[in-house]
Amino acid sequence: MKILLSNAIIFSAYSKESILNALCHLFERGIELKMNRRGNIVSYRPDVKVLDATIRDGGLVNNFYFDDEFVRALYLANVKAGVDYMEFGYKASKDIFSPDKFGKWKFCDDEDIRAIVGDNNTDLKISVMADVGRTDFRRDIKPRSESVIDMVRVATYINTIPAALEIVEYCHELGYETTVNIMAISNASIFDIDGALDMICQSSVDGIYLVDSYGSLYPEQIARLTEKYLAYTEKAGKFLGIHAHNNQQLAFANTIESMSLGASYLDATVSCMGRGAGNCAMELLLGFFKNPKFNISPILSFIEKYMLPLKASGIVWGYDVPYLLTGRLNRHPSSAIEFIRDKKTNYADFYQELLDRD
Repeated sequence: MKILLSNAIIFSAYSKESILNALCHLFERGIELKMNRRGNIVSYRPDVKVLDATIRDGGLVNNFYFDDEFVRALYLANVKAGVDYMEFGYKASKDIFSPDKFGKWKFCDDEDIRAIVGDNNTDLKISVMADVGRTDFRRDIKPRSESVIDMVRVATYINTIPAALEIVEYCHELGYETTVNIMAISNASIFDIDGALDMICQSSVDGIYLVDSYGSLYPEQIARLTEKYLAYTEKAGKFLGIHAHNNQQLAFANTIESMSLGASYLDATVSCMGRGAGNCAMELLLGFFKNPKFNISPILSFIEKYMLPLKASGIVWGYDVPYLLTGRLNRHPSSAIEFIRDKKTNYADFYQELLDRD
């Protein structure tokens, strides 16, 4: 017999005193986290912002081939739902990615966004993502005064932070809000995370995102990382965001866990649409909020009219066993994506293959 408590395993062979000491430690840890929580389940924090990443993360599923009707309907649904930001896609380099092989939201030309939003005379802000090493930011990002875009989010791995900050400072000078989204943080050492956060917090960036790229993190790990990030961001006067993936069906749980401890910018996608297992579901997040500015109904209508037909057309995303396995093992989901694309179901063999790669 054994007692499972989070990541701790206490065997009954241990003395009653040692078990009680371990329980007390875990209880004290829970009290510590509870004391640091911001608000409670029946209240709301006005500083919390929601960013819809359906087109950007969902575009990784269909190579960004969303038609204007779909994107415009999502834009209008987000406006009515009270969503704060909508990310239209990437600012990717056309020298690296051929426009013949990707839809226009891979590149987010200003005229294409304006065709959807006009001058965007709404409270919703427009976001795009620039991926380090995959963007011609000096050529493709105009001054904020000439663009309908409000925020540029810079995606980077922990070993390319200096290049990310070059993009941040350039976009900041042009007048944009900026964030740094450190990808694959579950693979980084605590030493490297500390160094990265310290470097980023000395920049002009407005916010930093905690990104669970592989969907491998559990709420307790998200809580501790949130506390670590906040120790840097709050001191520097920057906000913290959370972007979760749903490999272990924890994207929503991890998002609200991080929010409860102080993260204020929350990413979500309609119907979880995103690469592989997808992301935190917008409908779950809006249904959880108590802030009366948010309204779930426009999103539900969008799901009925657009997301269900999209899935019926054969576009595949969402939780599946192979994503669970790559998430559990803290692996990039590419092998799981290929496994599902090939319509395989020999899950035990796939799991053993993943283990054999160690």
